[in-house]
Order: sequence, then C-alpha cells, then structure tokens
Amino acid sequence: MQGLVEPEGLQPQRGPQSHFLASRAEIAIYGGAAGAGKSYALLLQALQHVDVPGFEAVIFRRTFPELKAPGGLWKESRRLFSKVGGKANVHQLEWQFPSTAIVKFSHLQLEDDIYAWQGAQAAMIAFDEASLFTEQQFWYLLSRNRSMCGIKPYFRMTTNPDPDSFVAKLIEWWLDDEGDPIPERSGVVRYFIRGADGNLIWDAHKGVLQKQYPNQMPKSLTFIPGKIYDNKILMRKDPGYVANLQALDVVQRSRLLLGNWKIRYSSGLLFNAREFKRANPGDLPGGLKLVRYWDRAATLDGGDFTVGVLMGEADGKYCILNVERGQWGPADRDNIILRTAIQDGVSTAVYFEQEPGSSGKDSADALIKKLVGFNVRADKVTGHKIDRAQPLAAQVHAGNVYFLSNKWNDAFLRELNDFPTAKHDDQVDAASGAFNALAKVARALVTNYSLHASAKPQPLTRSLMR
Repeated sequence: MQGLVEPEGLQPQRGPQSHFLASRAEIAIYGGAAGAGKSYALLLQALQHVDVPGFEAVIFRRTFPELKAPGGLWKESRRLFSKVGGKANVHQLEWQFPSTAIVKFSHLQLEDDIYAWQGAQAAMIAFDEASLFTEQQFWYLLSRNRSMCGIKPYFRMTTNPDPDSFVAKLIEWWLDDEGDPIPERSGVVRYFIRGADGNLIWDAHKGVLQKQYPNQMPKSLTFIPGKIYDNKILMRKDPGYVANLQALDVVQRSRLLLGNWKIRYSSGLLFNAREFKRANPGDLPGGLKLVRYWDRAATLDGGDFTVGVLMGEADGKYCILNVERGQWGPADRDNIILRTAIQDGVSTAVYFEQEPGSSGKDSADALIKKLVGFNVRADKVTGHKIDRAQPLAAQVHAGNVYFLSNKWNDAFLRELNDFPTAKHDDQVDAASGAFNALAKVARALVTNYSLHASAKPQPLTRSLMR
C-alpha cells in the first residue's frame, strides 16, 4: 500500500523485520530476543492490507493492561495508523479505515476467553509475546483464521524465548542442540499436518505430505529470529538499552540478548550467592526507606516457612537487614508479625502476600486490623515466582545489594543461590517482595536504621558505594 514509505515510520527495517513482513507462510513467528522490533512489525503486518475492503485483523496480547501499557501496541498504533487514514474507536480498541478494513486489539487473559471468538473470522490473527499464551489458545484461534475478502488468511506471532512454551515445540527444527537459532534456516518454510496420535508431522515439501495424507491440507510455518542488533533505529536512539540486557542474570541475558531457547534456571543461574555484598552496621546510611515483607505460611513444625525480610534502600543501594523465619501456626504467626512490626517501628512499611480467593482476603483483612497504626499493605501477587524475583536478581548481579552479617545469612544465601531448584523458596518470595515493594513506598517513609538502638546513623562509606 502507498502508506509504507517513511524510512522510520511505516517501512520495515532491512533484515529480519522486512523478511517477516515478506513471508508467505501461513504461520510466521518472529523474535527470540528483546529489542528486535517485534511488536512494531505486527502493526506493519496489519497495515499491509488495510486498503482491501472487508479485511479484518485481530492482534492479541495475553492481558488487557499489556495492550494499554505505555509504549504498548495500542499506544504505538495511535502514532502509526492515523497516518494512513485510520479512525480510532477507543472504547472498542479498534481502527476503521476508509476501505472498511478493521484492525482490532484484544486479549485472552483466561483460557476460556477463546470461546468469545466462536463464529468469528479474521484474515490476520496475531499473538504479541506468543510464549505467554497457551497451546490451546493458539490452536483454537488458528481455527478462526479465515477470510472472505480475497486475502489469504495468515497467522503471525512475535515472541521472546521460553523453553516451556508451545512456541518452542513449533520452532524446534530452526534451533541447534544448544537452543540457538540456525542462521541458514531463518525464514525457511516447512509444512505440517496433525497425525492420528495428535502429534505434528513435518516435511520440507507440501506435496509429500499431501501425497501421504490426501485427506488433510498441510499448513506452512516459518521462524525468523531477530536480535537488538538488527534494530538499527533502536540502537541509534537508545544505545544504552544493550547495557540493560547485558545486566540481566545469565538465563535472561541468554534469552533476551542472545535469543537462546533452551537455557533454564538451575542453581546459581538466577541468584549467585557470591554476588551479594556484605555490609557492616557502620556502613549504613541515614534516611533508608524500609520495608518488611512477609511471605506467610500456616504450618506448625513442618512444611513451608513464614518469612519476613527487612530491606532498606538509599541512593540505589539495597541492604537486607534482617530475616525472621519459622514454622508457626496462624495465631502465633500473626502475633510474631505484630511483635516484629513494633520492633521495626512505625516508619517501616509492612507488606505481606495475600493468597487468592475469599479466604485469602479474609485472612488479609484480619491481619491488617491486627496491625492498626502501621503502614500495612496486602500484596496481591501475580506472575511466576521467577519473574517476580528477576528485578532483585538484576540488582544483585549489578552489585547493588548488600546484607548485614547475622546468623540468618547462611540459610538465606543458600536458598537464593539454589532457587528455583531448592526445596523451599519462601525467603526468595519474601526478598523479591520486599525489593518490589520498595518502589511503592512513598518518599516520606524514611527512617534511620541501626543495628543497635544506641547507634547513630553513619554516612555511606566508600565500601558500600563501590
């Protein structure tokens, strides 16, 4: 279409992005690393046919907030689609074009959300960050990929690596034994049908499958890997983004910078105990923002632990000051949380993880009432434990996290080092919760912390600032 003319506006960059847009495969998957311009490529894919009367496209993210996030698909579409005559319907999250073509944005947060699309059809269906979707969601939406507008239906996906996702199984042929994309296979089209046992049967030639399985129509699929180094515009406008990726833990760095699909977390790969730094009481600054975060259990002398991690932050440096840990029944547990809050002081924010469901809410309400007079928050956590721990792990890797010497050190460092394969992860949950909560604490909530009540706050020493 005539609109794809601006070098940095509506025209793909040469390389993987342009190869993705040019692919004639019915299913094309683009990505493997962060910063390759994947989401932007999906928007350009939709624009390719908006001059065709009756053309309809649907672009999915897993959740609604992801669609509306700053820099997300909807925000970016508002910058691009109006350039080619699109009119936005903000309430429906869709664009209408003079040709009557429609591009809609939607989400599939729950597994059963797929059934809202019964009877629907769209010439283009796309998953942005496909590894966040389920296999059932993909195959069901593929059945909605049909068209009466003259455009051959096509399914497009962008993704970051996830060895446990359905995408990893689809692109296995395009990867080497270590999980890295094979350059010579980028963009190569292969064909598949589903066998009687439910497994996919692949071949390089459509005709071979048609001959062997005359009652089935093969589907074509390709994978086009991309990295941040392929995105020349981003590299020029934000050269520091590469440093952000390089600062990730080894697993996320391998995935998001290098595009590896098979690396998994094992002991020492997310948290390395040797990267934590030891601090002395005299090293602590005044004006620390403090949070005590509790990961609660309700087991007496067995099972999971209740853990409360006290963490402070000043000038981008984080220090783990204390860890309370034990196996207590609900009544003793809540009394210990109250007693610890009194010891920490009212200037320390108290966060705790709220379990899902009505019972979790009731338990949270009861603890909030018990802690009247304190700055207490119930935290409704979402996402995987590893995802919640990654922000803390990144700061540990960067050398910004310290701990005070005490008897809890060995068990704490050992558990974080062994995560996620350790038997227990309660201290990981509490530490990552404290770190994430610190960003939510108001700047007014500051206090001076010392190991001894009589000690005076000391300025940051060079050892802590290094």
